[in-house]
Amino acid sequence: MNIHIKNGRLIDPKNNIDAQQDVYISAGKVAAIGSAPAGFVADKVIDASGLIVAPGLIDLAARLREPGYEYMATLESEMAAAVAGGVTSLACPPDTDPALDEPGLVEMLKHKARNLNQAKVYPVGALTAGLHGQELTEMAELVDAGCIAFSQADAPLTDTRVLLRAMQYAATFDFPVWLRPQDSFLAKSGVAHDGEVATRCGLPAIPVSAETIALATMLALARDTGVRLHICRISSAAGVEMIRTAKREGIKVTCDVSMNHTHLSENDIGFFDPNCHLVPPLRSLHDRAALRAGLLDGTIDAICSNHAPVDEDAKQLPFAEAEPGATGLELLLPLVLKWAEQDKIALPDALARATLHPARVLGLDAGHLSTGATADICVFDPAVWWKVEPAALKSQGKNTPFTGYEMQGRVRYTLVDGQVVYQG
Repeated sequence: MNIHIKNGRLIDPKNNIDAQQDVYISAGKVAAIGSAPAGFVADKVIDASGLIVAPGLIDLAARLREPGYEYMATLESEMAAAVAGGVTSLACPPDTDPALDEPGLVEMLKHKARNLNQAKVYPVGALTAGLHGQELTEMAELVDAGCIAFSQADAPLTDTRVLLRAMQYAATFDFPVWLRPQDSFLAKSGVAHDGEVATRCGLPAIPVSAETIALATMLALARDTGVRLHICRISSAAGVEMIRTAKREGIKVTCDVSMNHTHLSENDIGFFDPNCHLVPPLRSLHDRAALRAGLLDGTIDAICSNHAPVDEDAKQLPFAEAEPGATGLELLLPLVLKWAEQDKIALPDALARATLHPARVLGLDAGHLSTGATADICVFDPAVWWKVEPAALKSQGKNTPFTGYEMQGRVRYTLVDGQVVYQG
């Protein structure tokens, strides 16, 4: 299908474009920017007057809950949420039931996602069998099945010898290893940042050292093995500084941050709001400021939704007993726009953290609208305001700390492979 997107403000961070330009799409690719290619006849015209045309968002952390946790969410509901949020590609962690540790499970997930014809799914395979932290998975077979990296998700890997072997093996074949830094002993039973709020509320705490001690181990092993290491959901100022130093030293490390942690802090827990029970925990205002600064200076490569839909009954429990997690796919774009506005960041620079930069982490030629590139596009209205109402979200998970917030920026069209998959 030939599509002509006209009169829109085109933002393409890779090509330094921020101007009113028409986009011409043919056979699922960007055929031309600005002027129509010879003989181009549009089957569909999208008038983007007053709208921004940008690469589709790429999310590095979106739990789809299949297989095994369909009572929390289904692939159908979360794919609908993704395209409604302008997300055209996403990576899903391996902590399903069973874990993504067998090629057949990965192939099944990829096949089902392809049949839905919506966002593109890039599975992250389990680093160890069953995520139990003991035996390595058959990484080469999982890559052949479609995995783009290997992770423990939030499951602990306490045996550093196993972690060393995993990194050595992954480095041999240049497979990326994605890890979330948290010492499971220091974090045991903790639900909140070790600060004033946890003390006042009597909540079991997780100190920053739980992150930094684990991170020090991961960076030391990455230095020794040469593995491509991606640190998932950094949450502290101290952690950001360690990543910054590691990058200066030449360690092959990238990093992401959750959108929740760039906007919220421990203070948002308020009167034990279970929607703010997240992993990692919301930390101090000082940490939040450092995360924003790290995102801006490139220490943190990308911002992600950390989408984790949960069962409503499990969420409506006392804070310490509630299931951690929050829905996020539909909020990623407005929260990136909010960050850009609050910190006076140019829109192309802000959008790059959710498009071009995560594509690089994934090793994809995506997140840009160069001529000949795959036409994964998000067309959004940057001016419209809307209120976050759980019932209106496409995701089966309705729990978010941003319930009741006024958001600016709404997706109007999402295109994947040159096909309109969402129109709002």
